[in-house]
Amino acid sequence: MSSNPVFSDLAGWQAFPAPAKLNLFLHIVGRRVDGYHLLQSVFQLIDYGDTLYLRVRADGEVMHHNPLPDVPAESDLIVRAARLLQAETGCSLGVDLGITKRLPMGGGLGGGSSDAATVLLALNRLWQLGLSRQRLMDIGLKLGADVPFFIYGRNAFVEGIGEIMTPVETPAGWFAVVHPGVHVPTPAIFKADDLVRDTPPIAAQDIDYAAVRNDMEPVACRLFPEIAAVREWLGQTLPARMTGSGACLFAFDASQTEIVHVISRLPDGATGFAAKAISRHPLYELAVD
Repeated sequence: MSSNPVFSDLAGWQAFPAPAKLNLFLHIVGRRVDGYHLLQSVFQLIDYGDTLYLRVRADGEVMHHNPLPDVPAESDLIVRAARLLQAETGCSLGVDLGITKRLPMGGGLGGGSSDAATVLLALNRLWQLGLSRQRLMDIGLKLGADVPFFIYGRNAFVEGIGEIMTPVETPAGWFAVVHPGVHVPTPAIFKADDLVRDTPPIAAQDIDYAAVRNDMEPVACRLFPEIAAVREWLGQTLPARMTGSGACLFAFDASQTEIVHVISRLPDGATGFAAKAISRHPLYELAVD
């Protein structure tokens, strides 16, 4: 990932975490008449992610100080989040934005959505807006289907197109998260003829993590052999599964030592990290229930 200035060393900047999420499973249970796929999944927060830096401006301008390469600032989700919050609330304040990007784009970890949610949560406090969690979630949905989850801020059984969330308890432990070095365009997965779209729905209380799967994984492995290769390698040590539409894969263990050992011997071309499962977003308190 890119190396960025440490904005927190500069006067007036404040740092805010943007944690990643994993799909512990992902079933496609149908399709709406408008073409959107109906999903069931458990979203798991982990203690690894990007860091956002914000500094309030009095002039109403929204300035991104280190946009990602080939991503114009005006189309960047964190800029769009700040401008949308201005529009929704009539706030006359502005913000300087910076980011340390650790999560890979197209990795299935929700990085862009988490970044946008962190901006909304942070500005709710910095601009003294006092918006409710539900109001922030409604605003976040205009930016992307996964943004409300990060504002919701708890591990959840997710249904619909991602807008229906029920809190769930998930096992405590550690994840090895491995990126095979490819970028997966989500539309290519959803358009595939061999994508399973009729997995029977399950209830939250009936989840058996050993029996569920990611319906997108076979398509991603067919389109990107690198994903299949890393999945096979990771699966030799621990049960492995892809998150989201890929490309990242993960394995779970209660032992941090075992997970760190896995990460210490990644195959050529792959990158990865160890992360702890967490039950709440670190910025949970910045929204009002």
